[in-house]
Amino acid sequence: MPYQHRLRSIFDLVRKSGDIQAESTTPTSRLPSHFTWLSGPPLIAPKNDSRNLAALKDPSIVFYEGAWHLFASTAHATNGYNLVYLTFTSWDEAGSVEHHYLDQSAIGTGYRAAPQIFYFAPQKLWYLVFQDGNAGYSTNPDVADPNGWSAVKHFHVDMPQIIRDHIGNGYWLDFWVICDEVHCHLFSSDDNGQLYRSWTPVGSFPEGFNDPVIAMQDADRWRLFEACNVYRYDGRYLLLVEAIGTDERRWFRSWTSDRIEGPWEALAAEEDHSFARANNVEFEGGVRWTEDISHGELIRSGVDEKLEINPCDLVYVYQGMRPDATGEYNSLPWRLALITQTNSEC
Repeated sequence: MPYQHRLRSIFDLVRKSGDIQAESTTPTSRLPSHFTWLSGPPLIAPKNDSRNLAALKDPSIVFYEGAWHLFASTAHATNGYNLVYLTFTSWDEAGSVEHHYLDQSAIGTGYRAAPQIFYFAPQKLWYLVFQDGNAGYSTNPDVADPNGWSAVKHFHVDMPQIIRDHIGNGYWLDFWVICDEVHCHLFSSDDNGQLYRSWTPVGSFPEGFNDPVIAMQDADRWRLFEACNVYRYDGRYLLLVEAIGTDERRWFRSWTSDRIEGPWEALAAEEDHSFARANNVEFEGGVRWTEDISHGELIRSGVDEKLEINPCDLVYVYQGMRPDATGEYNSLPWRLALITQTNSEC
């Protein structure tokens, strides 16, 4: 099936479950023990405008009320990071729509990056989670209103001591919220081999988070680096974490568990047996435009805080860049694209 036609068939399934009031689908199926993917070309890049951005990266996305709502980091070689919002009804138009820069909202200017978007159903409120040196968030009653975001608040008052004790030369970043029936859990990374988790009762969210615990760690910091995602499927949980390979390229490892708290069992977690890496991704037309499968998000089957996915049709929005790109990290030309799973067991 041609790449664009395959995308449309998969996204038709997502559209059927994109309403807040709809029950999330839980098909009786399972994830495979290995993965293969097909990537299209870059779909979203910085606008040619006065911002002179080097990159768009770290996408988070939901489908709601007939449209895609995508949030991402903007990167400038000298001005650093902030956030951008795009909305579109078809991926064919994703590269040409208006970019709404969220430093124009109450989120404000300064360092904000790595967003996560979800609808917190108990409060009927949208949450945008991001890093600003701490675990930041903003709320909005209308995901489609880029000017409706509140001023920044934080889940933790300051960096917890356990992170100070382990972070070394890393950074506390890439915050990720997922809730079950009892608790909301906040995951984060330190670029130094630790994945952390703190939690609070659903009824107390967004307040009341306890001190984090180490959810997972690796003596090799590059194998458990950053960009954690956690999703629910068929009553189980899928954990993804970005690693930096022996070839210095970005890729994703995966684990599964019956509980958000773990323990986590490796699913596809090695360079030659990965969740997503350049060596298990084919590229449309044979044009391998990137060797990095980096920070992104799976397309969800709903929009709420349970972060449910349909394991039958996995699509991952990711960031990649030209293989020959060099320079300071903030100046690297990251672009957004999609990979679709080609070996579903459903």
